[in-house]
Amino acid sequence: MPERTVTVASSVGLHARPASLFAQAAAKTGVTVTLTSAAGKSVNAASILGVLSLGIGSGEEVTLAAEGDGADAALDELVSVLETDLDKE
Repeated sequence: MPERTVTVASSVGLHARPASLFAQAAAKTGVTVTLTSAAGKSVNAASILGVLSLGIGSGEEVTLAAEGDGADAALDELVSVLETDLDKE
């Protein structure tokens, strides 16, 4: 299962709008993606409530893992989303 570690760039972390945009992007990939916080808690990345429950702040590292056809491409896309300050879009 491919994984990527990325630092969250959004100035408020993965809360409200950034979490929603990230979860929507994860759902659109068509593969199962897991988001894991630095504390080790994992959730389905396509679940807005799951993403919010992690309480991930700006500058925190998270790990994404995916399985299925296109997992690497999906992870590359989601890393790009997290490396963008979604509060300024």
